[in-house]
Amino acid sequence: MTRGDREAFGVLVQRHQDRVFNLAYQVVRNREDALDVAQEAFVKAYASLPGFKGDASFTTWMHRIVVNLALDCLRRQRRGDPTVYDDRLAVSDEAVQSLAAPDDPETALEARRVRSLLGRGIEALPPAHRAVLILRGIEGSSYEEIARAVGCSLGIVMSRLFYARRKLQKVLRPNLDDLR
Repeated sequence: MTRGDREAFGVLVQRHQDRVFNLAYQVVRNREDALDVAQEAFVKAYASLPGFKGDASFTTWMHRIVVNLALDCLRRQRRGDPTVYDDRLAVSDEAVQSLAAPDDPETALEARRVRSLLGRGIEALPPAHRAVLILRGIEGSSYEEIARAVGCSLGIVMSRLFYARRKLQKVLRPNLDDLR
């Protein structure tokens, strides 16, 4: 690639790096793994850019790369790959929170409890369900964009989203009374 191509790709990286990291983090639920997935995704995108046809938006194409790499990362962890370091307990939820803390201490405490509960619920989801829930609920992707990003049919996306929401409700419902 020419210098201009590299500079243009640098602009794409700057534009998408936060979104790529956030998506990776929401799937793998570990800061270090998410950083690795994000970096690997940009390397893979750079190498594959000449083959990018533009059938989908760059964002959708990038989401597909990120989701696939994040799911691969989780599969490696399940197999017990010795090269995977899991420091989930060492990373606090506050380190990755993107929401500003409210001024009122009681409201801030309640918001932190809700985020923690929601994080545990999302973490309990199977990775494929977690990915579609994050793409829809956090990234705001359309069903069609999600189908392209995760490489499945629209019906499967809707099914996974339905079951993800249902399971999340089951996790959240018993704890909602404590928050009121």
